Amino acid sequence: MDDLSTYRGRLAGLKHDVGGLIAHRGVEKLSDELADISLQMEAPAFWDDPDAAQLVSRRRSQIEKTLDDCALLRRAMDDLDLLVELAAGEKDDSLLPDIAAGLDQLADMAERRQVELMLSGEADHYNAFVTIHPGAGGTESADWAGMLYRMYNRYVEQAGWEFTLLDYQPGEEAGIKSVTFQVTGDYAYGYLKCEAGVHRLVRISPFDAAKRRHTSFASVFVSPDVPDDVEVEVEEKDLRVDIFRSSGAGGQHVNKTSSAVRLTHIPTGIVVSCQNERSQHQNRAQAMKVLKARLYERALAEHEAKLKEMVGEKMDNAWGSQIRSYVFHPYQMVKDHRTGHETGNLNAVMDGALDPFIRAYLLHQMAASGKT
Repeated sequence: MDDLSTYRGRLAGLKHDVGGLIAHRGVEKLSDELADISLQMEAPAFWDDPDAAQLVSRRRSQIEKTLDDCALLRRAMDDLDLLVELAAGEKDDSLLPDIAAGLDQLADMAERRQVELMLSGEADHYNAFVTIHPGAGGTESADWAGMLYRMYNRYVEQAGWEFTLLDYQPGEEAGIKSVTFQVTGDYAYGYLKCEAGVHRLVRISPFDAAKRRHTSFASVFVSPDVPDDVEVEVEEKDLRVDIFRSSGAGGQHVNKTSSAVRLTHIPTGIVVSCQNERSQHQNRAQAMKVLKARLYERALAEHEAKLKEMVGEKMDNAWGSQIRSYVFHPYQMVKDHRTGHETGNLNAVMDGALDPFIRAYLLHQMAASGKT
């Protein structure tokens, strides 16, 4: 039963890590806060102020999720404890594969919750809007933007989140001119904000008859999906509204009616569009939601920049800097220039294996802010 001794040691290590994680969450204090919130919500006048009530209700949902996560980790540890003791008492090696699988599952759960502990920003728990634009370079960059779109689609699918396509402008020969999609799930913005910036591709071009090596760029923009009770002011006089025909997949109404909407926010130059819905009114409402998200994200970034300027920190240009390189030739490697994290498993990354890069970036940010 040598393997069982190894598994016992691993389980002890995981119990220590999970115990620290639960303690860091402050479960007892959260339970007390949840009880206080429940009493508030039972008051007859609770919904007299709908905006305040929404904030309290959302806080309750956050606490309930945290407590559920901690309970899930505890149950997983208890189940493994019982399984290990059963295997030892019965001297039953047939249980070892189940114990190994349970340990792997517990380690994955603990790691993801540990990452979420690093997501303490004001908007980290929100859903997200993601927009991808190709850089200069015509077909090459359009194709690269399309490859990134597929990569994020896979990542969202693996995370178990909901993916909603809002706007899709196909490239003339390949790839995309631009794409915007919504990601709905726990901490979607907190995770995906780590991907915002310029992504660089190096490969032998499939569009070059001479088979030369090309470098392409694409930009990824990530904004929090702001709840309705968070005020973001957009004045009508600051908007230019363009109506056009949809050009992507979307059903029988596509290309038959001018229902797609493009909004340009004149003071900032931010442009968003939506063609996913059937009516012009619905598309405008969705485009306005994306615009407000972009303006909210911009305000958060400006606030963070002012805080860092006050303490003498130099700000990186998050939108203008190259954050990651994907090299297909003469070797295969993906490297994040912010953290130094890299891997040679290019295919896995392009299939959505982004968590190691996101975790490395969050740890890097925590170290830079002195929170570790």
